[in-house]
Amino acid sequence: MNVVETALPGCLIVEPRVFGDARGFFLESWNRERYAPHGIGPDFVQSNLSRSARGVLRGLHYQWPNPQGKLVSVLEGEVFDVAVDIRRGSPTFGRWAGVMLSAENKRQFWIPEGFAHGFVALSEHALFAYMCTAPYDATADANVAWNDGAIGIDWPVSDPVLSAKDAAAPLLADIPESRLPTFPGA
Repeated sequence: MNVVETALPGCLIVEPRVFGDARGFFLESWNRERYAPHGIGPDFVQSNLSRSARGVLRGLHYQWPNPQGKLVSVLEGEVFDVAVDIRRGSPTFGRWAGVMLSAENKRQFWIPEGFAHGFVALSEHALFAYMCTAPYDATADANVAWNDGAIGIDWPVSDPVLSAKDAAAPLLADIPESRLPTFPGA
């Protein structure tokens, strides 16, 4: 497998080794021994799937306390996937990294704990898979405005379809410090 670093330390693009022929393909979507040397080593405790129509934007979501690390991929279609560093005291606080994920390119994106996450579906439909390091905790559920100008994400859509929760998400600057993770050593 090939691991590509992003502008956000710890957020990684994983390009699994794909074995294909006229019958189809095979790839390892997770292997603790292969992923651990790259810092993708926690145990996954929950696996989720979501299906979205073109233009649906989900995010920017995170949990605090009880954060989740996420290894994400697309099983059908294509999305633009984003991680935002929301760790107070981080040298990259408020910065983002994005990657195109698709069933065709078979890439994965590792978003460690302490980052907000979101994506927008670019194909007619997108089937999105998440492997999470912690279970969903409704009391820790939080989000950041997808269009926060201070973050400045260059989304490939201008008028996405949003949930009521995502449409009402606060700007990062308006989130109380107690509702944000802290950068280790800060």
